[in-house]
Amino acid sequence: MADKQSSSAEAYWKANVRLVLWLLAVWFAVSYGAGILLADWLDQFRLFGFKLGFWFAQQGSIYVFVGLIFFYVWKMNRLDREHDVHED
Repeated sequence: MADKQSSSAEAYWKANVRLVLWLLAVWFAVSYGAGILLADWLDQFRLFGFKLGFWFAQQGSIYVFVGLIFFYVWKMNRLDREHDVHED
């Protein structure tokens, strides 16, 4: 019984860490990649009247970060139910 709980807890933790690392990679790619590395190339496009590279550097990465928070909550609720550690 203890081994089953231990392996379930380990699988839950691995899935959680994998999700966090994936979301951090997305946030890094958007904030650093689109906001800094690709800003000059993205500036040829416009969004709401602003150059796209500037928009990502000033606002876009924040919007993506907030979206990632909501995605993390949704995904963790599903993961909690799958591993029977949900709160409801």
